[in-house]
Amino acid sequence: MKGATGSPTLRARAFVAMQYLLPQHLLSRAVRRLTRVRLRPLKNALIGAFMRHFQPEMSEAADPDPLSYPTFNAFFTRALKPGARPCDPDARVFASPVDGTVSRIGRLEGARILQAKGHEYTVEALLGGPSRWSERFSGGSFATLYLAPYNYHRIHMPASAALREAWFIPGTLFSVNATTAAAVPGLFARNERVVLIFESGPLAFAVVLVGALFVGSMSTVWHGEIDPGGPRVPTRLAPPEAAAARLEKGAELGRFNMGSTVIVLLAGGAVGWRPELAPGGSVKVGQTLGWLEAGTAGAAR
Repeated sequence: MKGATGSPTLRARAFVAMQYLLPQHLLSRAVRRLTRVRLRPLKNALIGAFMRHFQPEMSEAADPDPLSYPTFNAFFTRALKPGARPCDPDARVFASPVDGTVSRIGRLEGARILQAKGHEYTVEALLGGPSRWSERFSGGSFATLYLAPYNYHRIHMPASAALREAWFIPGTLFSVNATTAAAVPGLFARNERVVLIFESGPLAFAVVLVGALFVGSMSTVWHGEIDPGGPRVPTRLAPPEAAAARLEKGAELGRFNMGSTVIVLLAGGAVGWRPELAPGGSVKVGQTLGWLEAGTAGAAR
C-alpha cells in the first residue's frame, strides 16, 4: 500500500493510525469467543464467509469439508493429511516451521534485526530483556515468516531439539502485515509473543510466536493455550518433563488461534540460508530454509 513515490498511501496511513486507537485486546478477546461458538448457523456463516474471501486450500486438510468442523477455530487450525508436508530427514537441513511468506531473512547486524526498510529492533527487545539468550543469539541469523489468513496455522519443529525455556511477553496487538510492519517502529518487539528456546548440543535456536490483532491466543504442545486475557505481566512457562521436552524435526510444536508471524533466531553462524529466499517468497512446513554447519547438524540428529 505505497504510492508511486514509495511512500505510504493515505489509505495505508489511516489503516495504521486506526490500530493505535482500537481497543486491541478487547477486540481480540471478542474474536476469540466468536471463533469458538458452536451454534451451527453462526459457525457455518463465519466459515462460509472466510472461504469466499480467502479461498484457503482445503484439499490438503485431513478433513476437507470446511463445514464439518465444530467451531471456526477448529476449522482455522485444521490438521493436514499425513504426508502433506514431507520434511527432509537430512540432519543438516533446517526446515521451515510454518506455511507462509518470508518477510525478512538474513544475518543479524550485531544484536539488531531488520523489520522493514527504515525499521530495526533488537534481539534483547524481542526476547523481553537482557539474558544469556539475547547475548547468545546476537550476531546470529534470523528469519521472519508471515502467516496470511489462508495459510495452514500449525507450527512445526525446524530441527530436532529439546525445549530449554519458554515465556510469555505481554504487549500490543497490532496487525503484522507488511503495511503495519513498514510503519510501526519495533512492531515485533511490541506485540504480545511467546518465546521458545531450543537446544541440541551446540545448536541453539529460538522460535518466537508473535501475536497480532484478533489473535486471541497461541498454543504450544507443552503448555496448551496461552491466553493473553490473563495477567498482563511477563510469565515464565513451566518447563515440561525432560523426556517430553524433545521433539523431532517436523513435529507440531504449537499453533496460532488466528494468523500471525513466527521469527526464528539461530546462534552464531549455525545456518546458511537458501540463497534464493527473499522477502515475498513463499515457504511451506518442512521445506528447506537453510543448511546447518557440520558441527551443529550432527548434534541435531
